[in-house]
Amino acid sequence: MIRLETYLSQFTDKSIGVAVYDLQTQREIFIHADEMMHPASTIKVAVMAEVFHQAHERRLTLDEPLKIVNLFKSIVDGSEFSLDAADDSDATLHGRIGEMESIRELTRLMIVRSSNLATNLLLERIDAGSVNGFIEELGIKGMNIVRGVEDKKAYEMNLNNSASARGMMAMMCLIAEGKVVSRQACDEMIGIMLRQEFNESIPALLPASVKVAHKTGWIGTFFHDTGIVFPQNRKPYAITIFTHGFPEDDGKAAHDCMAQISKIIYEEIH
Repeated sequence: MIRLETYLSQFTDKSIGVAVYDLQTQREIFIHADEMMHPASTIKVAVMAEVFHQAHERRLTLDEPLKIVNLFKSIVDGSEFSLDAADDSDATLHGRIGEMESIRELTRLMIVRSSNLATNLLLERIDAGSVNGFIEELGIKGMNIVRGVEDKKAYEMNLNNSASARGMMAMMCLIAEGKVVSRQACDEMIGIMLRQEFNESIPALLPASVKVAHKTGWIGTFFHDTGIVFPQNRKPYAITIFTHGFPEDDGKAAHDCMAQISKIIYEEIH
């Protein structure tokens, strides 16, 4: 894609990975798609997938209540840590410590508001190792889950989740195709992602008629978005955009870049 490559050529000091698969034409677009990065909150899609997987296997039910706590154990030494509400894009659960909430609602909050507290509560229930096992079972390469959110001791030791744009796109593609757990489960996951509340990147410059089921992610100088785009009157396409190097305090530049990439790809595919 000459237009896309021309656009990306201006970002010489940034790392930008793009991976696209069009379910209509089987066309693929890969640009630096295998570079492993910190996936930030995009990895919450894999957590959601394992929640539905365990529900399908009756290891849990989506209506099962979990107690809302804010005390977790580091994977480094088992020491306890808490999440800071100020660093969480959804603070609602932080005001409800000690109360109960369903796995279904925690999953929704994890995706649409990127709740870190919901993520850690779910991972305590399903286990990060199980998420990784399901990723392998699905045949996805380029994605590794080792822990939940804000485990600072693990972060300092570089014990971080990692993923490539290609790996994350593969997850989205399988969901679009109905191949993660079941068609019904995939439709439910898509339904959750369609209600995403942070829409500055992949959907931002697309026509209002185009639906986008997606999940954003941000940590430090990593800004990402991954999703399924539903143009009218055709099959969807899966897209992942990973970026590294935009200033931490200038998210708008990263979002604008991803929005332009998404727009160029939509106009090329559509």
